[in-house]
Amino acid sequence: MSAEETARRVEAVLDRLAAHDDPGVGAAAEELVRVLMDFYGTGLARVLALTGTADGTPPPELLDDECVAGLLVLHGLHPEDAPARIARALRAAGAGDAVVEGFDGTTGALRLSQEDGGCPGTADATRQRIEAALACHAPEVTGVALERTAAAAPLLQIGSGPPEPVPAGAARPGRTPAP
Repeated sequence: MSAEETARRVEAVLDRLAAHDDPGVGAAAEELVRVLMDFYGTGLARVLALTGTADGTPPPELLDDECVAGLLVLHGLHPEDAPARIARALRAAGAGDAVVEGFDGTTGALRLSQEDGGCPGTADATRQRIEAALACHAPEVTGVALERTAAAAPLLQIGSGPPEPVPAGAARPGRTPAP
């Protein structure tokens, strides 16, 4: 289950409890969630301290894992800043070739450009993969604008003149003659 799905489920349960006739039920449920968050956050911080590399950073495998990354972000423990986590999310989504054109930390808007693959369905699938990875690695991104750019035309090499004639039966440079 993703961090996003879990948050939705917790919110739904809290809403049901808040609708209870006794207002203390909803308040107690919210306090329970806060206490558990504090407990798990403290435990995660200790795990990071115990498993960190020589320079104190968590092992890359932990930062690459979407579930662990989501928990680290949720608890304010992720060692990377937003741009690094956005880049990590793009790699996780298989969109490492996407270029970050801008990120507004105030609004959460992320602008990306990526070379057009030709198929509109591919663009939609790519956007969905990117949004899912960002939800775990960089949840502060609230909107993604993906601009598809035209593929660069291949470079056509033009020589300074026509090739020199090759005598009949002789091999062209780099080729072997036919038998």
